[in-house]
Amino acid sequence: MTNENQELKKAGLKVTLPRVKILQILEGSEGSHLSADDVYRKLLDQGEDVGLATVYRVLTQFESAGLVMRHHFEAGTAVFEIAQEDHHDHMICLETGKVIEFFDPIIEQRQKEIAAEHGYEIEDHNLILYVKPKSK
Repeated sequence: MTNENQELKKAGLKVTLPRVKILQILEGSEGSHLSADDVYRKLLDQGEDVGLATVYRVLTQFESAGLVMRHHFEAGTAVFEIAQEDHHDHMICLETGKVIEFFDPIIEQRQKEIAAEHGYEIEDHNLILYVKPKSK
């Protein structure tokens, strides 16, 4: 049984060809964040006959099952990445659109402290920094 089949079954999803193909595309784009349209175009490039509505439906199922994470980096455009055990945050270059993943223990600790100062405990968070190259 392939790794994708095992992941789908573990997530409680039936193994179907569209699900396997979409999961393979997401896993093959490690470090990239793909929109549903990006996934759809890659499927077409591979000669797969999967509709855009199916891609949206499968990505939503993957998100609900915890296989992928959805981000909204650009206005109105959701992008997806394989869910990882290790937390990371994102920087988005406003000029190039490049997505940089990073982890900083000091930032993570400070966020916990700020929540605690206000009487809260962080359940989850998403930090996105919008950046541009430094002026010389």
